[in-house]
Amino acid sequence: MAFSRRSLLATAGTGLLLGTTGRFAQAQSAGTPATDSRFAPRVLGNPNAKVVVEEWFSLTCIHCAHFAENTFPQVKKNLIDTGKIRYVFHDFPTDQLAILASMVARTLPVDRYEAFALSLLSSLDRWAYVREASPVEALKKMAAFAGMPGDTFDKTIADQQLMQFILNQQTDAQNKYHFDSTPTFRFNDKVQVSNDMAYDEFVKHLSEAS
Repeated sequence: MAFSRRSLLATAGTGLLLGTTGRFAQAQSAGTPATDSRFAPRVLGNPNAKVVVEEWFSLTCIHCAHFAENTFPQVKKNLIDTGKIRYVFHDFPTDQLAILASMVARTLPVDRYEAFALSLLSSLDRWAYVREASPVEALKKMAAFAGMPGDTFDKTIADQQLMQFILNQQTDAQNKYHFDSTPTFRFNDKVQVSNDMAYDEFVKHLSEAS
């Protein structure tokens, strides 16, 4: 999904982005616990694997959804679960709703992050692109299915420190790697690819980065 950082900030709305212009260090100094699991990396696989694959994705991106449904299951079974690679998820929201979804995903227990993110990507038509109801309310229902109480959801999507953290992480990645679409992958910090590749192509890039 092609995106513009400027358009993201413009369409997110002044209420949503209120107070998010500072750096995450400022949020920490304001009282964010250093041990808060919401700010921890979301990682799968062998910590000592020779190859590290990083994915930057948006939870409302149809191309990210295609990869999650068609390629990632093979990646997990053949490469992550076997200890061959370490896989790192990075939030890279491309619209207002994706920011909220990322916040909710990070507020759930760490061990539920992957399953919840994948469930969102596999059901975009039931929440992100729903027409007969509010997408935010649909997201709230998805969160409830994952075990998040309604009041926790409401507090989560209003959490400016968490939002600021996600946006700052996104800005840092954009400035460093100059992404132009999602999903974007980096293999061992050597090979960068921006598309929802098939499994064979994924394995080819692993070989290139090894």
